[in-house]
Amino acid sequence: MIKHVKKGATAETRSEIDSKVRSTVEAIIADIAEHGEEAVRSYSKKFDNWNPTSFRLSQSEIQACIDSLDTQVIEDIKFAQAQIRRFAQIQMLGLRDVEVETLPGVVLGHKNIPVNSVGCYIPGGKYPMVASSHMSVLTAKVAGVKRILSCAPPFEGKPSPAIVAAMALGGADEIYALGGVQAIVAMALGTETIKPVDMLVGPGNAYVAEAKRQLFGRVGIDLLAGPTETMVICDDTVDAELVATDLLGQAEHGVTSPAICITTSKKIAAELPAEIEKALATLDTAAVARVSWRDYGEIILCDTDEEMAQESERICSEHVQVMTKDPDWFLGRLTNYGALFLGARTNVAYGDKVIGTNHTLPTRRAGRYTGGLWVGKFIKTHSYQRVLTDEASVLIGEYCSRLCAVEHFSAHKAQADIRVRRLKHTPQSTT
Repeated sequence: MIKHVKKGATAETRSEIDSKVRSTVEAIIADIAEHGEEAVRSYSKKFDNWNPTSFRLSQSEIQACIDSLDTQVIEDIKFAQAQIRRFAQIQMLGLRDVEVETLPGVVLGHKNIPVNSVGCYIPGGKYPMVASSHMSVLTAKVAGVKRILSCAPPFEGKPSPAIVAAMALGGADEIYALGGVQAIVAMALGTETIKPVDMLVGPGNAYVAEAKRQLFGRVGIDLLAGPTETMVICDDTVDAELVATDLLGQAEHGVTSPAICITTSKKIAAELPAEIEKALATLDTAAVARVSWRDYGEIILCDTDEEMAQESERICSEHVQVMTKDPDWFLGRLTNYGALFLGARTNVAYGDKVIGTNHTLPTRRAGRYTGGLWVGKFIKTHSYQRVLTDEASVLIGEYCSRLCAVEHFSAHKAQADIRVRRLKHTPQSTT
């Protein structure tokens, strides 16, 4: 039996918040679409108190950011980027062009073509999320994107040196100190000083995610990523202290970040609230994480692994840590999630920062229909065809003509019929 020991915010509460976010974002998009850079500057001043002469950083400004960092920070960024680059390159090996003769004289194929331009959003107003630079900029570079534009809000009144360094080292062609919805819209629609991109990628808060959703169609997007979510599936092989630590590791992102424990352990379910409080006392980010846990934290007690799997599938969390006797059973059983973290030796922070998998992942149950950001998201697969012989064109054309007639498409039918008439060879008489 599944028992909800602690529940989070109701669906009605979440829907009300979503409605407010939607209307706010819609108004900002309309304003920037009409007034361009003037509106972008207005929102940057309003939300970030930021109004530089140019949002785009010069090469000297970029180099100054890099030079201001300790050698260890640069080395750590390069180590993380090496892991992410390596895994992205391995993923690229799974993408290949194909060409095959499916019938005599009929050749079909597809080409994998990188998107021409991408806008990468790097969250950084509350926390300088350096790792998001690797996940978007670097992965786009491996995919072969020709123009990579990256935006991050100012941090503590200036561009974050670590974020700028990560963008530059990852291969960004244009770097802007610009954040929030205004950055998303500027990249998507363009302004007097920013050329629009073909695709937007990267995580963000509820407003950034909503802006991407509303702009989808005018530009491509990777997925809806944000606000962050986490889930820990566990049994008596671990303890409540470890579970509390891992839940709060994502709850500190924001006050609306769900953190959910699904367990078969009555001991963990009983001890977890107290362990959460003990862990909060050690965190600089406790003010945020405490509200997130209070309003969106959940504890779900189950009798079996199968029940835990059912609840996980229903919730479809962005991050799913599995700390059980047999984590691989869940790897084979689960289908709905952003990413899995199998066993107590790993955790979400490893994936967020350094291990090599991408941390831009589907939220709000989007893992039911898409995976996270990866090198393939930057690749368009385009098909092509060619017909090599008259006989092949006639064969396909006769089928096509009859099928077009079934659908009452006379102009389509005419395309097939003209080729059949012109290419069908009349047999020569033998008399």
